[in-house]
Amino acid sequence: MLRSHSTLLCLSLCALALTTGCKSAYYKTWQKLGWEKRDILVDRVKDARDDQEAAKKQFQTTLDEFKSVTGFNGGDLEAKYKKLNSAYESSESRANDVRNKIKSVESVANDMFKEWQGELSEYQNADLRRSSEEKLNQTKDRYNQLITVMKQASSKMDPVLAAFHDQVLYLKHNLNAEAISSLQQTAAGINTDVDNLIKDMNASIAEANSFINDMNKASASKT
Repeated sequence: MLRSHSTLLCLSLCALALTTGCKSAYYKTWQKLGWEKRDILVDRVKDARDDQEAAKKQFQTTLDEFKSVTGFNGGDLEAKYKKLNSAYESSESRANDVRNKIKSVESVANDMFKEWQGELSEYQNADLRRSSEEKLNQTKDRYNQLITVMKQASSKMDPVLAAFHDQVLYLKHNLNAEAISSLQQTAAGINTDVDNLIKDMNASIAEANSFINDMNKASASKT
């Protein structure tokens, strides 16, 4: 992500543009800094990738806290509960970040493809038009592959969050050995769900990195 003064100014202008509901103003602001929709898309994919990485780590932390509770053999059980609840809430927040970033990726991708498709009719040279249309279709295919994997990984978060929520809610009103015993019976299933989630997130992160590299190579070939 950019960190220069000009970028911070641009972000402020973009935020203003978005609050007025004017996407064209948003994109024009970025264009003044030399950023086309393709560049914005790559940057948003990077953000989505980073948020998935953060969410993956947080889900693992929450699982570790859950395991700590199920392995409880003395001490302050309420303190254990509070740590688990805090970890769960952090996982929920990270999951929301991931969902929002994926929507952000979809938004700019749709705008980019719409613009690209519309500009095809402006070509006078048939060969150039055909070449551009081929690249458009290739980029669409590549993007669809990415967004499918991202959404697949994202969908795995919901059942894990639901399972964590059940455990936290149960513990909230049952801070005793019997409750711990009940949680132990579901520990294996939750562990498997988190393992599968992390596996899918790793695949999504790898797909994002591959997409970013492909887009950067395509941009470099134009220069």
